[in-house]
Amino acid sequence: MDMAREELGLVWMGDMLLQGEPLLMDQSDTPFFTESPHGLEELRNRTTPLQPYSTEMDNFMMLEDFDESYCEENGGTNKFMTSAATQTMQPGSRKIKPVKHPALKLQTPIAYQRDTDLSVIPIQREGRGVCEKCGAIGVKHAFYTRERRFCSMQCAREKTEIENWNEPQLQVQQQQQHLLTQQQQEQDPPNFNQSKSSWHSPMYGSIQSQQLSLNCKSEFGHLEGFASMPALSLPPPLPEEPPFPPDKRSFPDLANTYDWTLQLSEKGFRAALVSCFKHAPMSDCWDNITVGMKIEVENTDCDNFSEDFPDSFWVATVLQIAGYKALLRYEGFGQNNSKDFWVNLCSSTVHPVGWCATRGKPLIPPKTIEDKYKDWKEFLVKRLTGARTLPSNFYTKVHESLKSRFRCDLNLEVVDKNRLSQVKVATIKKIVGKRLHVEYYDSGFDGSGFWCHEDSPLIHPVGWARRVGHKIDAPPNYIDRCFKGLRDKDDATEDLFPIREFLPTFPPGMGFEEGMKLEAVDPLNLSSVCVATVKKVLNDGYLMIRVDSYDLNDVGDWFCYHMTSPYILPPGYCKMSSIPLNPPKGYDVATFEWKEYLLTTGSKPAPNYLFNKDIPEHGFEVGDKLEATDLMDPTLVCVGTVARIVG
Repeated sequence: MDMAREELGLVWMGDMLLQGEPLLMDQSDTPFFTESPHGLEELRNRTTPLQPYSTEMDNFMMLEDFDESYCEENGGTNKFMTSAATQTMQPGSRKIKPVKHPALKLQTPIAYQRDTDLSVIPIQREGRGVCEKCGAIGVKHAFYTRERRFCSMQCAREKTEIENWNEPQLQVQQQQQHLLTQQQQEQDPPNFNQSKSSWHSPMYGSIQSQQLSLNCKSEFGHLEGFASMPALSLPPPLPEEPPFPPDKRSFPDLANTYDWTLQLSEKGFRAALVSCFKHAPMSDCWDNITVGMKIEVENTDCDNFSEDFPDSFWVATVLQIAGYKALLRYEGFGQNNSKDFWVNLCSSTVHPVGWCATRGKPLIPPKTIEDKYKDWKEFLVKRLTGARTLPSNFYTKVHESLKSRFRCDLNLEVVDKNRLSQVKVATIKKIVGKRLHVEYYDSGFDGSGFWCHEDSPLIHPVGWARRVGHKIDAPPNYIDRCFKGLRDKDDATEDLFPIREFLPTFPPGMGFEEGMKLEAVDPLNLSSVCVATVKKVLNDGYLMIRVDSYDLNDVGDWFCYHMTSPYILPPGYCKMSSIPLNPPKGYDVATFEWKEYLLTTGSKPAPNYLFNKDIPEHGFEVGDKLEATDLMDPTLVCVGTVARIVG
């Protein structure tokens, strides 16, 4: 086992070490990150026979205590961090160090026999090479020829000679590759029994190390005993993450968008927490992203370019978090902040520690400090022991949280922006994140429509207007099939829309009534709260409201609010909260009094018990910076500041 340890190089984060080594990457139970298809086992050398085991793990990984003997110098400074997955070359030598492992039946520096059980090969499929001549399997970068086709020069020469007179021999590679693919697909995923809980629970208290129990039937060095054990399967390789957010270099339309970077470092700058935005991606788990985490990012301070490794990476520490942004510092810089940089943690350029090892990519220290330490491997092991990194399924969760419940071409009923008192049939034309761009059925080619969030109260399922008694503008055939209760395959149904947790019910004569007075946010001027009147009571708790300061008593300026909406308030709320109230037409804002107005008009005030008085624990503070949709022009998302909080 000591021999194997010496040859593994920087299989550090401990999770690619042989089972039973003191340096282990551990995951404790996390309630909201569900079990990922790419768990820890994809980082682990499957070299020790295991019996099925059960352990609870947290997707946020932790390094436990390690054996200092592991960090002994190997003589000379290593600029490339090596692992059993990368098999990168040592400085000054092109010879590939052998993996001395009992499961390696063919005792050559780089290859496994073609009949080797794939579950014991510690090489991801994308970094695996197959010799076209003999079928030997090994690390692709260690193979010969530019295309990495052969495990040795002898195989390359023999293959060339055979090709000159035996064309059918070309099928060897195809058959071998097909065999690898077939075996890969047939293997079952590792037997992980990971506890799952609600996403809305606290992620963890303290992280406890879970020890893996190993039940081996024979000694490690005996191939017969090893072969007889049930082997853990090798999971499929992780796919390359698509860029998120979009790379400005690939999307010219974002070239002139506002860049937060300069403002992030200003004194007193405070970004609103992601968890404050219940509708935002990852809002229910972002609080678990903390300062001090270790991640792997592209090393921009590096000139060690090679054909085999066009990109270089290094470990960095999270120093500060502002929204989705994080201030990073490369490991080894200590108190030197000259190379600190901001990055979006949801970007595809950020990876959990261990990501490079799974893809055969080397870790290269920044050029500025490359001579600072004699043994970078020892330095990294010490720095990473006990540290936390992103969970292995982090980017899966990011992309899942960006998926909309809707799809393009779905029909729905949307508030008519030109006549607020009615809804109009519209179609979803574009989806970005969870924001929908809808176009009205009669818009033609002018592209009229607007953007809204999928949870917006401005959009409704097909048939909503008929059910609640709201006016609708729609084609005759749409009206007819809604009347008959028929649905089209492209109709947005009720299950796609938020379900109200409760709908208050009141005894007859105790609910909202036509003519009641209240205070409401003006739908045509969202910065204004106005005196308003209930003009009509619809089904399912919906109300038609009209602002009393409008010029004409036109049905067209009515607007639909639900009785639980935060945009309708009881009379007197603005005065109690020191909010300016826009009075009815003909009244002065300085002298308006509700009592006098109700007596003059003979109106009845809407009682307080009819209104939703729940105050959410939103977490916002005055001065918080954020991005907000301009509700008067929803095509724009603007930089904003929390100016005041009431309630």
